[in-house]
Amino acid sequence: MEGPVRPVFTYTQQDFVHQVYRTGGEPEHSKFDLTLRSGWKEKMSRGLFRYHLGELETRLLPGEGDYVAQLNIQRGIERRKPQEILSIKQNFDPKLFNFNKINPEEVLFEMCSCGADPGSDDKGKSAETCHQNGLTTGSCMVIINVSPLELGHSLLVPEPAQCHPQILTPLAVQVGIDSVFLSADPGYRVGFNSLGAFASVNHLHLHGYYLNHTLRLEWAPTEPLVPEKCLYQLTGFPRAFMIYTEGQDPRVAATVTCKLTDILVDRNIAHNVFMSRGCPPSSNNSSSSSSEAVPSGLRRGVRICIWPRVSCFGAKEESAFNVALCELAGHLPFKNREDFKDIDEDGVKAIVQRYVFNDQEFSDLQQEVVGQLCEVNGVK
Repeated sequence: MEGPVRPVFTYTQQDFVHQVYRTGGEPEHSKFDLTLRSGWKEKMSRGLFRYHLGELETRLLPGEGDYVAQLNIQRGIERRKPQEILSIKQNFDPKLFNFNKINPEEVLFEMCSCGADPGSDDKGKSAETCHQNGLTTGSCMVIINVSPLELGHSLLVPEPAQCHPQILTPLAVQVGIDSVFLSADPGYRVGFNSLGAFASVNHLHLHGYYLNHTLRLEWAPTEPLVPEKCLYQLTGFPRAFMIYTEGQDPRVAATVTCKLTDILVDRNIAHNVFMSRGCPPSSNNSSSSSSEAVPSGLRRGVRICIWPRVSCFGAKEESAFNVALCELAGHLPFKNREDFKDIDEDGVKAIVQRYVFNDQEFSDLQQEVVGQLCEVNGVK
């Protein structure tokens, strides 16, 4: 992938933003936000996307799920046709489309972690040595998603030249967590679709975008599973594994996340992952409704939610919306106006339920996951 010299965004943990608040006003923006948003808007103005994305028509559905429905007909029409996927472990195929074949003008920048720890004074020195010729080991390309869901919709592609298949690696998870902590905007989200869970390209990538609406998973009640390893579960619908970190050492959260998704891959279980600013885990009753006072607007940490789900190899797509990373998180991009106008929370849940594990399946898997993580980590 040759072309113009790529801008490089270098950072350390000193650049993480820990005090992020949900307020009614315009969110603050960090250096990362300004770099991403300005570059993305510039490429939109140059016509590098498949369609112009303006302000999307939005409905907040009544009910305890706090679903955010948006009408995005063009994405349903213009998004890239998914590749034929037969297995969650399918090998990378260089003959098919991959992110080494994109228009170089679609590249926003390269992310490179300089590795300086918080409190160190060698940030500048690390940045100087971080980026050398071409891609550095451990770096990540950030490119526009030419069929955007929302403002800033981009793809995080770790080590694109390595041609990793769409299976999470520690670096990919780390980059996702880092990018959320680099943003001062509580609406910035990162997600991942495995093969069999509506990933359209078998070349390792995550999605990042801004959604200026609160999602219930930011504060939803949790129950501890292996709290020593930051592992919990979201108790509401749909049930999910949840890893929580406040960024002191995000590598711990990245390691646990990868071990969990490796278990799913080994069992050929499709899965979706969603990372968002969120509140610390709590033992609130899972029957708490959105009509109750939502916990503090402070979003100090990052919640990483993982949904095991029914694989959809070759399945017919839903007419209203596909059930992938953002839909399971409560953000629903609709493909047509009729469904967008008419659907209610019960209708949403009926569609989602077809793709997620039922309570017994989730409980059985949860027992296995906890057992394996405890065995691997020596937790008794």
